[in-house]
Amino acid sequence: MNRAFNRKKDKSWMHTPEALAKHFIAYNAKFLGNTEVDQPKGTEVVKDAVRKLKFQRHIKKSEGQKIPKVELQISIYGVKILDPKSKEVQYNCQLHRISFCADDKTDKRIFTFICKDSESNKHLCYVFDSEKCAEEITLTIGQAFDLAYKKFLESGGKDVETRKQIGGLQKRIQDLEAENSELKKQLQVLEEQLMIAQVPPGNSMSSKTPTDIFDMVPFSPMTPLVPIPASNGSAPPPPARPTEIRRDVFGAEPFDPFTCGAADFPPDIQSKLDEMQEGFKMGLTVEGTVFSLDPLEGRC
Repeated sequence: MNRAFNRKKDKSWMHTPEALAKHFIAYNAKFLGNTEVDQPKGTEVVKDAVRKLKFQRHIKKSEGQKIPKVELQISIYGVKILDPKSKEVQYNCQLHRISFCADDKTDKRIFTFICKDSESNKHLCYVFDSEKCAEEITLTIGQAFDLAYKKFLESGGKDVETRKQIGGLQKRIQDLEAENSELKKQLQVLEEQLMIAQVPPGNSMSSKTPTDIFDMVPFSPMTPLVPIPASNGSAPPPPARPTEIRRDVFGAEPFDPFTCGAADFPPDIQSKLDEMQEGFKMGLTVEGTVFSLDPLEGRC
């Protein structure tokens, strides 16, 4: 490891002071992760952290996991680590909490910095992989430190308190944005559950008549069949007899005593029926006693 940067008056920096003071310098890199360290600075401290995170990354790579890509935004207020697509802030390392920064001369892609966590007060070492910009990123963080120190001397130390307040507000905004995102997800889940629970009026299961295995409505003696009224409220017309005459296997028209009239019988059957009716009118004899079917006549 090298370049635990220090401040020199004759140091030539890569960026203009306005770029870091009023805006930020952005870089893309791969994020190997962060790990807790015992000391706030030291070359050997970051070497151990790099070896540890590289080993963990090799294990994850063997499991098929890729190294996540991040965007670094460097300014005199700190180093922000963002998702390159959604621009969501993953870590916000304030500059006055960064105690050490270095790049690896044996592996020119690796650079690190140590930052004190604002919540746990633990020192965390952040390790990154950049194929072409590892040294440049380290120098940019060094320039940000140099400009911040000059501004500190010019303000007489008042600027540090202002940065702390701004950092606290930024942390609060970040927490509120994360909470808002979580609430949006919960609201979306509730809306989907509500849409599933709603049943259209025409598809209500309670209005559907149950059927048997043959898809027929079972007959119940407790609920007699009632003719369904017509759409205009009047009684439904009686069922019309089919115009086509159905015949049996012998070619004859089936006999229906409920629908046929007197003229519907064949002549020979009709004459026999007439004779039987005349006989009933005349009276009949049962065991020698004659009874009349006429109510006006008495018993004989």
